Amino acid sequence: MIEIRRLRKRLGRRDILLGLDLDIGRGQRVALIGSNGAGKTTLIRCLLGEYRCDGEIRLVGRDPRQFRTEVLRHVGFVPQLPPPLKMPVGQLVNYVASVCHTPAQRIVDVAARLGFEAERFRHQAFVRLSGGQKQKLLIAAALGRDADVLILDEPAANLDPEARGTFFELLAERQRDAVMLISSHRLDEVAALVNRVIELDQGKVVLDDRVADSVDLTSRLHCEVRLTRPEGAFAKAVGAWGFSDVDQGLHWRGSVAGADRLRFLGMLSRYAALIASLELREAPETTSQPRERANG
Repeated sequence: MIEIRRLRKRLGRRDILLGLDLDIGRGQRVALIGSNGAGKTTLIRCLLGEYRCDGEIRLVGRDPRQFRTEVLRHVGFVPQLPPPLKMPVGQLVNYVASVCHTPAQRIVDVAARLGFEAERFRHQAFVRLSGGQKQKLLIAAALGRDADVLILDEPAANLDPEARGTFFELLAERQRDAVMLISSHRLDEVAALVNRVIELDQGKVVLDDRVADSVDLTSRLHCEVRLTRPEGAFAKAVGAWGFSDVDQGLHWRGSVAGADRLRFLGMLSRYAALIASLELREAPETTSQPRERANG
């Protein structure tokens, strides 16, 4: 699905990509990691046909620069930074749907699953939405159609924990049919989502490793946290994850998306001195019921 041969890209006087060779096939979920300046963004722009470059790139068998319109119909892209579009939400949804040859209602429905009611904001300019609302709509535009290649740049950065859980479920629905390239500065943010890790450093691949593909993207973990004393900052932090206080600030109960466990544990680590006990266990499989959510 993605074939890269001897890919080189120079910006000004600096060589950004230095002869990359990669093959990424259907069903592979790849974490593209590396520090700032490693070449991640440049690689993504080459894949999207935005840059001229030396070497050879094929997405779904086509050169993305030469056949850009055709190739992009097969690509769902979520940028790291939302574009400053003044277009109303309704017009944007209809435009994306027409370009991608998909019903606009599919995009609206995916946005609703993420907790964003597109119809309610149809006359509001995209640029005036909150960061979380923009991210939900961009994800809906990428996943609300039959894309063969998903390129996601820090896709869950502005999502609340509940929306991230839904995002993981949406990825699970596509994991056998599509190639996923998920870019991040930190592996722990995406480790549970992927089955392959590619690390770039100064324009070269320094790590290309297959990883265990054992995490169910739809799983949830029941969690119980007990504290040595109540703490307001902890209550606010864990409350953002939807946890409930069951004993005057000393005992908290909730659930976490299985694929989000590292992020959750990272949050808890800030309060390690307060934690008397912590229990995480797999929740039994249940049929999820839709819940009302704020449009954040």
